[in-house]
This record gives sequence, structure tokens and C-alpha cells, in this order.
Amino acid sequence: MAFSRYRNSARLGLNSQYGTSRAVAALRKAVSLGLVPIRETITLTGNQRLDHLAAIHYGDSRFWWVLAAASEIGWGLQLPPGTIINIPDFDAVVSFIG
Repeated sequence: MAFSRYRNSARLGLNSQYGTSRAVAALRKAVSLGLVPIRETITLTGNQRLDHLAAIHYGDSRFWWVLAAASEIGWGLQLPPGTIINIPDFDAVVSFIG
């Protein structure tokens, strides 16, 4: 069975309230207003991808879009070295979006 990034995640508790696009908009706004704290900021080096970073920081590569939204970079998984990535606190993301 194929996995779609647009499917709701039980871990986020979104049920049928949000699709990914609505969650991204809400998360970007929450980060900009300081409602979701940034736990860490990193600068990418060569060969780093958002899905790999999500697996390291959240234990699940499917949450790469959380990093993309918090960093306001769009939907690219592979980004050039030097790109700054914000790692938001995942519990705060769940509380805000869920």
C-alpha cells in the first residue's frame, strides 16, 4: 500500500479537520506569531534532505513538511547547502494543529 503525504496522520490527530495544505498554512502562521516554538535551527550541509531530518528529529520521515512549513521553503525535499531549517517543537505542532 502506497503512502501519500496528503493522508491525515493519526500522530498529528488531524482526523478529517485538515489536509496537508491547510496544516501547512496554519503552522506557518503559528511559527511566525511565536505560538509554536522553534526547538533548533540548523544550516544544511551537502546531501541533507528534509525527510531524513524529520526522521532524525521526529522519528518519522513523513513529517518533512513540518520542517518545510516552519522554514517557509516550499515543498522541496532536497535543498542546497546553506539553507536554514527551523525545527519546531513537535508537541507544540500537535497541540496547535490538532
